[in-house]
Amino acid sequence: MSLFRQTQGASPALSSGRVALLAIPLAVALVACGAKDGAQGAGGPPGGGMPPAEVGVVTVSSQVVALQSELPGRVSALRVAQVRARVSGVVLQRAFREGSEVKAGQVLYQLDSAPYRAAFESAQATVVKAQATLAQATAQVERNKALVEANAISKQEFTTLQTAQRQAEADLGVAKAAVETARINLAYATITAPISGRIGQSSVTEGALVGASDTTALATIQQTNSVYVNFTQSSTEVLRLRKAIASKQLRASGDGSVPVRIVLEDGSELPKAGKLLFSDLTVDATSGQITLRAEVPNADGLLLPGQYVRVRLSQAELPSGIMVPQQAVTRTNQGDTVLVVGEGGKPGPRPVKLGGNAINNQWVILDGLKEGDQVIVDGFQKMMVPGAPVKPVPWTPGAAPAGAPGASASASASAPAAAASAAAK
Repeated sequence: MSLFRQTQGASPALSSGRVALLAIPLAVALVACGAKDGAQGAGGPPGGGMPPAEVGVVTVSSQVVALQSELPGRVSALRVAQVRARVSGVVLQRAFREGSEVKAGQVLYQLDSAPYRAAFESAQATVVKAQATLAQATAQVERNKALVEANAISKQEFTTLQTAQRQAEADLGVAKAAVETARINLAYATITAPISGRIGQSSVTEGALVGASDTTALATIQQTNSVYVNFTQSSTEVLRLRKAIASKQLRASGDGSVPVRIVLEDGSELPKAGKLLFSDLTVDATSGQITLRAEVPNADGLLLPGQYVRVRLSQAELPSGIMVPQQAVTRTNQGDTVLVVGEGGKPGPRPVKLGGNAINNQWVILDGLKEGDQVIVDGFQKMMVPGAPVKPVPWTPGAAPAGAPGASASASASAPAAAASAAAK
């Protein structure tokens, strides 16, 4: 009544303004009621309840899974050769470009060969002289052979002539050996590549004096079209695999070969697989590791000697393995769990046992799941009501999260754990 009286005493403009303010809450209430009635009339949930949260799921199926071990490895060249001088001399020419590919027998350095050429020609002259001496001694023996038969000369004198002939033959042999030595030394003045491969930095330049006794190589050639990758594996892991294969829990690779995949520092994987060459029979006493070596194709030259890589090794197969995407698994100190759509579309946590390392962004499930289970992969951010049913839809790798456009990365990362906690309640 007091309000009415105050309104009557007020001016017409003030009264109309107060009426408009009082009408706003009433209009909002009417609109809300209309929207609610419209939603129910359009087929919404009875009583105005929220529809089931839409989640992306994968249906579990068993398959043959190759169990992989990821180990650190180091690259080494298939063949390594040091280029060294075998005779002393001054370098006159370097005939290659550092870092280029060279062929076996290609000229790399040219030393001053004048002294060795002179020694070679001198040795050849000595051979000619020895041949002349031998010819003369042989002729004397032939001339005196008839005389000794006729007792015209003594046998002692004839024996002396024969001895001189044999000495001349020996001198000729020594001279020929000297020629061969001089020829070899002359050839060593031209230094060639012992193997084909990529040559590194040269340690000398033109004008440097080199010799066979030098401790530093002139250059190093490495063959890298195929490379070795050396790595180690724990003897405990090897023993576990052997026991699992013996008990039929796992089985060895079909053809007995062990493929090797190489992962580079940026996480990319080489397109061509290598092969395991051998596994050492001795365990390192200090580290308890077994040394293994693989040969890997390297035609594109991505692998360099001394480079550290990751080695993915498939040593056994799980005949009936189950795999789920990594983002579907929640890992905690208490154990690993996944969310499974149960009866009535209600999600529930399921403890699982993981096997080894992830393979192509998927975990291998050794225990806890069976064929036909629907494992939730995304859409966790909408499952915050304990016991609320969900609407499972097939999950596609790389697709946008189910019902969560624009969700932040931090929210997506913590969503599986939060959903599992809510489902557990």
